[in-house]
Amino acid sequence: MALAEPLTPPELPARFSLLLPVYAGDTPERLHRAVESNTVEQTRAPAEVVVVQDGPVPPELDAELERLVRDSPVPVRLVRIPENRGLAHALRTALPSCSYDVVARADADDVAYPRRFELQLPLIEAGADLVGASMHEIGDDEGTPLALRAAPVGAQRILAVSRRRNPISHPTVVLRRSAVERVGGYEDAPMAEDYWLWARMLHAGADVRNVAEPLVGYRVSAGSYERRGGYRVLRAELALQARLRALGHVGFLQWATNVMVRGGYRFVPVRVREAAYRLMVGRRNG
Repeated sequence: MALAEPLTPPELPARFSLLLPVYAGDTPERLHRAVESNTVEQTRAPAEVVVVQDGPVPPELDAELERLVRDSPVPVRLVRIPENRGLAHALRTALPSCSYDVVARADADDVAYPRRFELQLPLIEAGADLVGASMHEIGDDEGTPLALRAAPVGAQRILAVSRRRNPISHPTVVLRRSAVERVGGYEDAPMAEDYWLWARMLHAGADVRNVAEPLVGYRVSAGSYERRGGYRVLRAELALQARLRALGHVGFLQWATNVMVRGGYRFVPVRVREAAYRLMVGRRNG
């Protein structure tokens, strides 16, 4: 009599790393809050935190980093980069230090809501390569959202939005490191390293999803929308659009539209720029 096939054990819940970059402009208080909200306050916590220090930091921030390594109930590993080289370099350097294929991103001044990973991890476990979410804009008072950045939901919607703007909010992302590495990882793309990575993943057929519920409080300051304008940002935008066209992610007409609309956006008054951006990503889904 033939032996019965052995039962396949159920898939274990994914253990995952939290990857969080820090640089000289961050503060000890907000770093502490970011780590706390992404670990001990989560209904489903990461197994480790990998903090990448992008260049020298002030003594107070360095002391907080040392305290986290020493005292955090979730193990913290610190990757130090001697010189500030920017976000893409920091993430490219630190990603291999993550112990798990599933990696969640967080920024050092944002706040994660308690059910963030409880809602995102099941999608990864179901086969997604990358999962983002909607997020709130917040100021000093994290309990009073200033605006909603609504994420496009559904594969076709995400792909369509990606031809016009970034469809995934970087501080909300949970990803598979192997899927990121298959398309070459984080590459230098001034002010658009995340968008450029998502576009390459989508173009390669990656399973990219969003959770409609806001899962992160994203801190904005008085200068946040000012920094979205000017010639330096325009140059970065034109370089990105050229890359998207060369990749085949956008055609000529979409490229021309993006250059005119997104280029012109860089030179409207700040109040108009803020209103236009919040209308685009907040009041309508895409």
